Amino acid sequence: MTRITSIETFDGHGCIVRVRTDDGLVGYGQTAHSEARITGEVLHTLVARNYLGRDPFDVMTLAEECARAEYKYFGSFLFRALAGVDTALWDLVGKAKSQPVYQLLGGKFRSSVPVYGSAMRRDTTPEEEVDRMVAAVAAHGFRAVKIKIGERNGRDAESRTGRTWRLVPLLRKELGDDIELSADANGAYSPGQAVRVGRLLEEYDYLHFEEPVPFWEYENTRSVAAALDIPVGLGEQEFSVDTMRRIIQDGTADVIQPDVCYIGGITRARQVAELANLAGLPCVPHSSGRSLTAIFTAHLVTAMPACNLFHEWTIEDASAMRVYEPFPVARNGEVILSDAPGWGIEISDSTLQQMDRRTSSL
Repeated sequence: MTRITSIETFDGHGCIVRVRTDDGLVGYGQTAHSEARITGEVLHTLVARNYLGRDPFDVMTLAEECARAEYKYFGSFLFRALAGVDTALWDLVGKAKSQPVYQLLGGKFRSSVPVYGSAMRRDTTPEEEVDRMVAAVAAHGFRAVKIKIGERNGRDAESRTGRTWRLVPLLRKELGDDIELSADANGAYSPGQAVRVGRLLEEYDYLHFEEPVPFWEYENTRSVAAALDIPVGLGEQEFSVDTMRRIIQDGTADVIQPDVCYIGGITRARQVAELANLAGLPCVPHSSGRSLTAIFTAHLVTAMPACNLFHEWTIEDASAMRVYEPFPVARNGEVILSDAPGWGIEISDSTLQQMDRRTSSL
C-alpha cells in the first residue's frame, strides 16, 4: 500500500503544501491564502496527524475522517488547513493516474470556465471604478463584471457618501445592456437597507446580489432574498458543509458560493456543489485572487453541473501570487484548462526555496 510519508508547508506567498509518499508520488496544494502562518501551524498540529501513514488514494475518506477526528477544534482555521492537504492529494492522485483533477471529479461537463471581472476596491470614486471596469472588459473580453458596494460589515455606512447610488446606474450606462453586472456588499447592510439597495440593482438589471447582510445573519438573508427578485448569494465564508446544506435546504439564498480553501478543499467543495445541483441552485464559488485557489476553482467549475454561471476572476494586480506556471489569463471572457495531469501547473524548487519550510513526517 502506498503511504503518505511527509507533509511540507512553504509559507511566503500564502501557504503551499507538498505531500510525498513512500513510493515517490508528489502532490501540491494550498491552504486558504490569508493568515498563512497561523493556518500552517494548525495544519502541522491538527491535520497532518490524520494523514501521515495513510493511503493518499483515500482522499475523500481522509478528509471526512480528519474533520470528525478534530471535532474539538471545528472552525475556520481547521478547514483552511485541511484544504491544503486535500488539494495536494487531488494533485497527487491526478498525476498518478495521468488525469486532470476535473476528470477525477466526473469529467469535463463544460469545455471552458466563463469568468466575470471582479473588482476588490471600495476606495475609488464611481467614475474611477467604471473606468477600471471598462478597461478590464476591453482587455479580457469579460461578458460579466462585479463591483463592491457599501462598506464591509458596515451597518449601512458607505466608504464614500452616496457611492453605491451613483456607481450602480453609472456602470450600467457605460457598459450597456450586453454585459451582466453583479454587486457584492460583504455584509454592508441591515435587512431594510439591503432591500432598498437590492431594488436599485433590480432597476438596472443586475444579475446577482452577494452577501447583502452579514453572512451569519441567516434569517435576515432569507428575508432579504424573499423580498427581492434579484438572486441573493451566500456561502463564501462558510467552513461547515452542514451549514451549507441548511442554507440550501432552508431556501436562505438563491446562489451558493463556497470557497474551495475556506470549506476544506476540493472534497468538501464538491459536496456543496452537488447539494446545490440537487436543489436546482447555481453554485458560484468564491475565488477572489489568483493564488492556486483560482486553479482549484476552475477544475471544480469545469466538472460540476451546478456551476453554470459566470465565475470570479480578479481584475486586481495578481503578480504577487505568481508562484506557479502556467499563470492563467482570462481571454474572451473565459479560462480554459489543459488536459495536463493533476492541477496542470508546476511550482519550481527555486520558488519554494524562497519560502519558510516546515515538515511533518513519519
